Amino acid sequence: MAQTLDPELRAALANRVRFYRELGIYDFYRRELFQRSASAESPASKSPMDPNPALASSLDAVSGKLFDSNVQTLMAARKTAVSSAAANISEIGTTKREQGVDDPVAALKIVREDLGDCTRCKLYKLGRKQIVFGVGNPHAQLMFVGEGPGADEDAQGEPFVGRAGQLLNNMIKAMGLRREDVYIANVVKCRPPGNRTPERDECETCSPFLMRQISVIKPKAIVALGAVAAKNLLAINAPMSDLRGRWYDFKPVGGDPDWPGSRLAVTYHPAFLLRDPRQKGEAWKDLQMVMKYLGIVPPKTSSE
Repeated sequence: MAQTLDPELRAALANRVRFYRELGIYDFYRRELFQRSASAESPASKSPMDPNPALASSLDAVSGKLFDSNVQTLMAARKTAVSSAAANISEIGTTKREQGVDDPVAALKIVREDLGDCTRCKLYKLGRKQIVFGVGNPHAQLMFVGEGPGADEDAQGEPFVGRAGQLLNNMIKAMGLRREDVYIANVVKCRPPGNRTPERDECETCSPFLMRQISVIKPKAIVALGAVAAKNLLAINAPMSDLRGRWYDFKPVGGDPDWPGSRLAVTYHPAFLLRDPRQKGEAWKDLQMVMKYLGIVPPKTSSE
């Protein structure tokens, strides 16, 4: 007899599937459970080594209870882990009130309203001061995506305003652009404690809002700053050396069907470049690739 899933768990699983579809993952495989049937085994098939039937029955009963107990424990743990994120992903995956709104300023405002004073993951109770949504030109051709806000960003409510943000500003200026010309956001909107790397469940809970931001802005090109941003946007687990130096076609699932999507490039996070300035030249190569695609001519330096 088929077992009926708890409605809350069913909704959580459905929302999780919807989330992966928004990342471009469509194929899922179900492993069939093996069930032992007492009627399927005839007496003639029993081996002389089989245990006493009464003992076997007792062992089966105990095993069954242990199995049921383990299943219930796993289901409860799964329900606890998924319910808080997936229940909130429900409104992210199904409620996209900004669709059909022509003005990106108004559309981004709707996304921000849906985000609210977010308590969807544990970051809200781990010391964050405020949500850091995003900043810049809603009509931008170029969008930068980092991993998460730091202490300065958490204090000011704006992404990339600390030392790494100053370096990013210099990188943008070197491209012949201003900070006001681009749009800047992060995978997660709340500061992880101690500026640690955002954890997987935190990224999964928050990134659908980033996908909605991208769908509204419709940038021609996206630059993923660092491995966390790249892996969450592309759903690819690979080292930076493999991710850099090439273009990726990118379009959030469920976006405007008339929009062809963006090209996405990967480069080093400015915070990493502060720790290892030797890689600035490599990052500049990545930005030159972006400039060529966008038709941007860098300003001449005083030495030229």
